[in-house]
Amino acid sequence: MIQVKSLFEEINQYVFNLFKEKLSHQYVYHNYQHTLETAEGAEKLAKECGLEGEDLEVLMIAAWFHDTGYIHSYADHEEKSIEIARVFLEEKNYPVSKMNKVAKCIEATKREIIPSSLSEQILCDADIVNIGDKNFSSKADLLRDEWENFQIRSCNEIEWAETQLEFLSNATFHTAQAQKIYGEQLALNLQEQRQKLKKLQKKAEKKTEDKKKSKAQPKRGIETMFRSIYGSHIHLSSIADNKANMMIHINTIIISIMLTVVGAKFSFLGASFKANQRLIIPVISLLLTGLVSIVFAILSAKPKVTEKISSIEELKKKKVSILFFGNYSNLSMQDFENQMKELMKSQDLLYTNMIRDLYFLGIVLNKKYKLLRYSYTSFMIGLIATVALALFIILYLKEKF
Repeated sequence: MIQVKSLFEEINQYVFNLFKEKLSHQYVYHNYQHTLETAEGAEKLAKECGLEGEDLEVLMIAAWFHDTGYIHSYADHEEKSIEIARVFLEEKNYPVSKMNKVAKCIEATKREIIPSSLSEQILCDADIVNIGDKNFSSKADLLRDEWENFQIRSCNEIEWAETQLEFLSNATFHTAQAQKIYGEQLALNLQEQRQKLKKLQKKAEKKTEDKKKSKAQPKRGIETMFRSIYGSHIHLSSIADNKANMMIHINTIIISIMLTVVGAKFSFLGASFKANQRLIIPVISLLLTGLVSIVFAILSAKPKVTEKISSIEELKKKKVSILFFGNYSNLSMQDFENQMKELMKSQDLLYTNMIRDLYFLGIVLNKKYKLLRYSYTSFMIGLIATVALALFIILYLKEKF
């Protein structure tokens, strides 16, 4: 027994030095710490199972060597581990029959192999005792980092949580003793992993909803902006038309009255129009300025239709909007339908046409208000000039006529 203990100590030191000198630092999970935990777990389970003698010896040697193959490669590391164990044991003149048992025990740690002997079952259970550990999640994260280091698999938080939940759900201990010792914590870890996955899924759903809202918000804001500007254009255009109609109406009445008065030779200041011909000057002033005001008001209220366009190519060349009736009224129905379908397919194209439409509406509105301003100014100047001329003639030129 003393020789066996001495052999175990040598193996322990050998594996420690082997990992220290040859194992890549990218192995953050399958390293000496994991091997130590596996060996300790195997020893604990062996004691619970009453494993002794040669079987215990084979188990402990296999536990120490089972992951040493990682110094060569990630894939098929079990075969490499067996080779390393054989080389070491041959130097110690270890019996071939026992070496074969050690090799079979290491080979049993492959996921696709079902362990047959008790030693193999204990080693397989000891290799996954972390599933019954309180620190399962943190250790599992190390395995995830290791996979990413070697580009074995890269996954996000949810994918990793799903992988671990599946692993815990399918994991089974081969010995009743392992189930007894680690089964309760395994159940707790399984429950915790389910809760973790649900929490991550809810977080991801909320993030997706927030992302959709953040994307939808600017879209709603843009639509609100266009709706507001279009409404403002329509309102301002309506105001301008009402003011133009008012100016046309007022000046038409004034001109009609003046023409009636002049034609009927109506009496001014107690005398006939013929006797007061000096008043012809303010009358002409009022008539002319009223006429100018009416002309500007009519031009302001006059419907503005853009230059006629007869083809899609001309429409694109002039960079005007298909949304305005004046631009598509001469197009064929098929061309108009095709152009509208293109707008519905492309949000950018739709917004571009709306922007162009607003631009030309703004130009028309600006011209409308400019003409309306000229109309009001003419009317105001006409009234002032007419009153001023009438007063001047009545007060200062009375004696000259």
